[in-house]
Amino acid sequence: MAEAARRRGGSRSDDRRSGERRSADHLFDRELDHLPPEARWREWMQRVEATIFAASEPVGRETLARIVGKSGSIDLLIDDIREELRSRPYDLVALAGGFRHLTRPAYADAIRRAFGTAVGESEPAVDLTQSDVLVLMCIAYFQPITRAELSSFLGKEISRDLIGHLRGAGLIASGPRSPTPGAPCTYVTTKAFLLEFGLDTLRDLPDFEALEDAGLLSKEKLLAGDISAGLGRGTGDGEEEEPENNFTEDQLS
Repeated sequence: MAEAARRRGGSRSDDRRSGERRSADHLFDRELDHLPPEARWREWMQRVEATIFAASEPVGRETLARIVGKSGSIDLLIDDIREELRSRPYDLVALAGGFRHLTRPAYADAIRRAFGTAVGESEPAVDLTQSDVLVLMCIAYFQPITRAELSSFLGKEISRDLIGHLRGAGLIASGPRSPTPGAPCTYVTTKAFLLEFGLDTLRDLPDFEALEDAGLLSKEKLLAGDISAGLGRGTGDGEEEEPENNFTEDQLS
């Protein structure tokens, strides 16, 4: 009975907190109808910029839509904020499906000189070998993709350790089961992958033509399955050493 009473008390407490949130949400004025259009737009701009400034991660459009009225286009608000920031040493950058304040590259050396690292710079999520980069690229372009398909693309066995290495870094995750016999796991890139490589969406990946023009990729060899040669990277004379990892079977599955 005591446990039941505790649960009822907890439920009432949750309901009260939920009601308080709804009440606070009701009191928050998104529309700002009492303001003239120009002042209303300015206030929305400031709300959006303040929210992005306060966040530790990129802020998505859905989140920003909670603080502006129905006629407040997030993209247009962002455009106007960026226009005002043209003369500033920082900007709003589209990253991993959201927006984030980042200093401009021109000031990276000055910031690094002052603090030892540029603001916004961080240590890589993981030390990436050439094999890691090749596997990541295959997953990014061809996801969802199985380990066997990766091995076929690269012309060498892709170990569970290498996959676990990338999963442990949060750069890839499990995708839908493959429709092929045995329904093996597939792998997809993550939001952390976008953050690590400074991409907003996967559409920002370099297209094959750009890589080919830069001499980094041969489409003919890529489509033939020779990824290492297709990327313009030699494999060396010896077998490339796989990184040492200590992952459990649960982490690798």
